[in-house]
Amino acid sequence: MKTSPHWSAILTLITLVGLLLHGLFWRLGLPCSLLPLQAVLAISAIPLTLQVFRKTLKKDFGADILAVLALLTSLALGEYLAGTLIVLMMAGGQTLEQFALRKASSVLEALAKRMPSVAHRQTGEQIEEVALDEIAIGDRLVIFPHETAPVDGTVLEGQGSMDESYLTGEPYQVDKAPGSSILSGAINGETALVIRAEKRAVDSRYATIMTVMQDAEQKRPSMRRLADQIGTIFTPVALLLALATWAITGEAVRFLAVLVIATPCPLLIAIPITIISAISLAAKRGIIIKDPVVLERLPTCQTAIFDKTGTLTYGKPAVTEILPAPSFQKSALLQAAAGLERYSKHPLASAILEAAARENLPLPKAGEVSEKPGQGLSGLVNGHRWHLTSRHKIDRLWPQLAANLPPVAAGLECVLLCDDQYAGLFRLRDAPRAEGHSFIGHLGPSHRFKKVLLLSGDRASEVAYLAEVLGIQNTLAEQSPEQKVAIVRAETALAPTLFMGDGINDAPALATATVGLAFGQHSSVTSEAAGAVILENTLVKVDELLHISLLLRRIALQCAIGGMVLSLLGMGLAALGYLSPVQGALVQEAIDLLAILNALRLAWRPRIAIDMAC
Repeated sequence: MKTSPHWSAILTLITLVGLLLHGLFWRLGLPCSLLPLQAVLAISAIPLTLQVFRKTLKKDFGADILAVLALLTSLALGEYLAGTLIVLMMAGGQTLEQFALRKASSVLEALAKRMPSVAHRQTGEQIEEVALDEIAIGDRLVIFPHETAPVDGTVLEGQGSMDESYLTGEPYQVDKAPGSSILSGAINGETALVIRAEKRAVDSRYATIMTVMQDAEQKRPSMRRLADQIGTIFTPVALLLALATWAITGEAVRFLAVLVIATPCPLLIAIPITIISAISLAAKRGIIIKDPVVLERLPTCQTAIFDKTGTLTYGKPAVTEILPAPSFQKSALLQAAAGLERYSKHPLASAILEAAARENLPLPKAGEVSEKPGQGLSGLVNGHRWHLTSRHKIDRLWPQLAANLPPVAAGLECVLLCDDQYAGLFRLRDAPRAEGHSFIGHLGPSHRFKKVLLLSGDRASEVAYLAEVLGIQNTLAEQSPEQKVAIVRAETALAPTLFMGDGINDAPALATATVGLAFGQHSSVTSEAAGAVILENTLVKVDELLHISLLLRRIALQCAIGGMVLSLLGMGLAALGYLSPVQGALVQEAIDLLAILNALRLAWRPRIAIDMAC
């Protein structure tokens, strides 16, 4: 029964008060003991009947029809207690559903509470508080210590650190200096920062995460649509059974008892709650479910297809060699590069910072730090303009320097320029994820995957090395994005596929697979390519998502099958005369409560018991 949250709660309270007064008056032997029940029915019967009638006119033949027929029958038979319990079942069931949905959506509610309601805009020497929707691109905003960044922006003044952990639950402190990017939702450290707003509040990353989760909760996957369809079919079946009982026994009271217990609320209420609970649980684990269909399809996938960089590797290569140009020292190159990379989230940044830390090199201050797409990282260090870029960009932007570069070698490279002159080159190698071999090995035994494929655009030698380390038998290297799409499409035609990639270059392949799963540290959560985004780059989260999808299916089936079996059993007992209308209403309330509590197990579950060795 769909009523407004306030109306259903008020009606539930009125009904409980009526039942309490009835019990008190009956206990005292007062002749007016039926008056509280009649008052409840007088208040509720007409609005509930009209609402269901309007739904029927719209060809929505749901289980509410059974409840209203039972309510009207109870009035006709003078079964006021049974009628009042039916009202409690309808209003109370809706109130329980609304409470359960709020509980299941607790992560979304926590997200909303985390964001500030106002921002501090600086105009000249004045700082004023403004609403988030008043922030314009280009505004100067002050983020005080321990405040949450209201929008995406760029640091103009101040140096400090921010916690960008978002939903992962793990602390992730990122140093900030003039030129560094700021993500909305990040929590400032102990130093005030002045930033320039680069996006409006509604377009910033934090807002998009909330929008994606809200959209996911509104989508109706096939499991939820199936619940509606079964409810529509069940209504006439239950009505026919009730009429048959009346016709055979000649007892209208049995007709009423069957109708009371026939409402398939466990199916209609529990499955949506289970889906939203799964979305909420995934969010708590740092996994954004964009399309709930992902949760249904994951258990059916038989072929796992992996991108290489950032998926099966850390995306954080280690420095293996430093090749300085004449007149430059290795330590000077490493110190200058690390001074810039401390303000970057590029996958190579951590490798260079770790190399500098191993050499105990102090990090110099950097100014005018800039990291524009397609141009690399640049900034001023010790009075010189340094630029970190790639061999490909050297060929395109500084072709006159290409001849100075060393020959191409295995692994990754990072070219360093000083005042637009070649200064040196870093060689790096990306390490396989520590959990990679265990994760790949358990996909077959634990999750019934029949094939694992490593699909990469990298050189064949790099792909073969990684496949050998991780125990992957099937590999395809040096594949273009177009070739990846064709391969994923061909594999999907043979069996349902799960494709895992970084969500940037792999977007077409993600969209082609049965389930596309993106590692979202360096990609937008609003990309239409993936059905789910993992904010923390680890394969452990993939295993958690696989188990969440299995739990969803198991609990949904328990609610659907268990609830329907219990309802049918109760209808049979009512038809045989073993349950009165009052008892039937109480039994149905118990079934509803059990189904809702079972559905909420996903929202209340403190942890996911993964079965891979970490």
